[in-house]
Amino acid sequence: MKPLILKSPAKINLYLEILNKRPDGYHNLKTIFEKVNLCDQITLKPRPDALIKLSCTGFSVPRGSSNLAWRAAEFLRKRQRIEKGLDIKIKKSIPPASGLGGGSSNAACVLLGLNRLWRLGLSKSQLINYAKELGSDVAFFIQDYPFALASSRGDKIKPLDNINSKFWHILVVPHKEIPTKLAYELWDKNKNHRLTTAKRGVRITLLALQQNSLKLFAKGFYNSFTEISQRLCPDILEIKKKMEDAGVKAVSMSGKGPAVFGIVSTGKEAIECKRQLKNGAWSVFIVKTF
Repeated sequence: MKPLILKSPAKINLYLEILNKRPDGYHNLKTIFEKVNLCDQITLKPRPDALIKLSCTGFSVPRGSSNLAWRAAEFLRKRQRIEKGLDIKIKKSIPPASGLGGGSSNAACVLLGLNRLWRLGLSKSQLINYAKELGSDVAFFIQDYPFALASSRGDKIKPLDNINSKFWHILVVPHKEIPTKLAYELWDKNKNHRLTTAKRGVRITLLALQQNSLKLFAKGFYNSFTEISQRLCPDILEIKKKMEDAGVKAVSMSGKGPAVFGIVSTGKEAIECKRQLKNGAWSVFIVKTF
C-alpha cells in the first residue's frame, strides 16, 4: 500500500477570551479559529509489525507517547481494535508550543488519514468525538471549513460558513516556547485578569470577518493571554511595535503565544513587512487563510 501524504495546517486565534476555570481543571473560553496555510506534512505508511514509530524533520518535537500525533494513532488503534503497525513521518514547519496549534493539527490529520488508510468508515461526527478526547483544539482541525467560533474547552465548534474572504497575514514567531500549562496557571493566579476582560466581546471580530475590514479587526482583536505571555516573552511586545511601525494596523497574538500575527491587505504588503521584520531572534512567515 502506498504511503498517505497529508497537509496539516496551523491555526491562529483571531479572538481568544478565557471565561473561567472549570471543575474538571480545564477552562471555558470563547475563541475564533482560522486555519492558515503554514502546514506540516504528515506521511502515514503501514508497517509489517504492530509498532507505531514516529520520525520528524524540521522543528524538533517528541517522538513517542508525548507526541499528540503518536497518541492519536495509538488511541484510534485501541478504540478500533486494530493490530496493524504504522510509520508516522512529520515534516515540521509549524513552530512547536507557539500558539499555532501544530500538535492538535497533527493529531487530527492522523485521525483523518488512518480512517482512510485502515478503511475504518468512521463518520465525521465519530472522528470529532475522538478528537475531543485527545485535546481541546483537535476537533477544529477535523472540520473542512477555515473559520469557526469555538466555546466550552475550545472543542464545541460552530462553523462560520458565511465567510467568503481569504486573509493575508504576516506571522512572527520568537524562538521561545511558552508551555500551555504554565500560561493557564499564571492566568489562574492573576487576580487582576477581570480588569482586562474584552470590552466589546466577540461580535466585532465576527463583523470584521464578514466585512473584510482591517479597521474592525484592529478594534476587535482580543487575547486573554496577552499580558501574561508578554511577561514570559518580552519579544512579543517588540514584534508588535515593529509590525505597527511597518504599517500593520491589525495586530494580535495567537493562542498563548508567542506567535504574533498581523492582517494586511495584499501579498505585496506582506512581503514588504517580512523584509522589515527579519530578525535572527524569530521566524517570519507570510500566510493566508487555508
